[in-house]
Amino acid sequence: MAVITDVLGEPWTAETMHFPPDEDGPVVATLVSRRADQPTGKAVLQVHGFCDYFFQTDYGQWWVERGYDFYALDLRKYGRSLLPHQLANYVTDLREHFAEIDAAWHRITVRDGHDQVVVSAHSTGGLTCSLWSDERRPAQLTALVLNSPWLDLQGSALMRTIGTAALKGLAQRAPRRTIPRTIEGFYARSLHVEHGGEWTFDLTWKPVDSFPVYVGWLAGVRRAHAKLQAGLDVPVPVLVLSSDRTTWPREMGEDVHTTDIVLDVEQIRRWATAIGSHVTYIAIPGARHDVVLSRPEARARVYDELERWVAAYVDASIRTRSLTS
Repeated sequence: MAVITDVLGEPWTAETMHFPPDEDGPVVATLVSRRADQPTGKAVLQVHGFCDYFFQTDYGQWWVERGYDFYALDLRKYGRSLLPHQLANYVTDLREHFAEIDAAWHRITVRDGHDQVVVSAHSTGGLTCSLWSDERRPAQLTALVLNSPWLDLQGSALMRTIGTAALKGLAQRAPRRTIPRTIEGFYARSLHVEHGGEWTFDLTWKPVDSFPVYVGWLAGVRRAHAKLQAGLDVPVPVLVLSSDRTTWPREMGEDVHTTDIVLDVEQIRRWATAIGSHVTYIAIPGARHDVVLSRPEARARVYDELERWVAAYVDASIRTRSLTS
């Protein structure tokens, strides 16, 4: 498939990848990329979360400036890959996304020749990529960077146990039933430039009021949670970043901008070490759910921590691999 200029504009490019139809019809995913000035054999593959797509160009630029070619994957039914006949963001098993990650990986490593690749992922993407990294274990995988990964269902213990059992039963009968929920839109509003934030993104691909959550999708997420919590063995260094606090605000106040208002960071802390044997967890004071979209002070702390970790665990590993290859 031809590589074209992406909606982000030059030097960002995009290519559409086609997959076998599902029950709704044709399926595509989109691989966005930007190359470093000089080829180094190093790359990053970024995967977004729920109700999201790739627009975090500052994050991509950070990697490019350090000699990494940067790729970002809009999964099936998300962002650039969402087709008119599809339910937005809907799958019933997160492993369905392995096909897109596999296809992107083949292009990055085989077609484009990268032999040192960092997987980076946010929120639900962090859950999916943890499972993929554990199952696939490709030789070129160098590190896993997780930005507020979704590792458990927020809410009471009753919701996580009895509620999950009921959810699984309902998913067998009515997987496309929507789950009622109240969305205030605080998170997207805190980000978007038209609502007082710093960032520009497509509100049809990342709407203020989010997308519906379907029973079948959430049941699939809970199966993924259970597998991760049983213990993975991701074979490379893992960095987990999150805010230092979670709040559940009822109005557009300061907490909307300085805490995670989407996921419970205590759950992220609890389950981070279930991903592998070499996990670094760092809490960023004042960070948002997507830590690289935090306010400038917290965002600078994110990049400082990332810089130190990459130097200690990623670049050092790449040098060792190069010496022994």
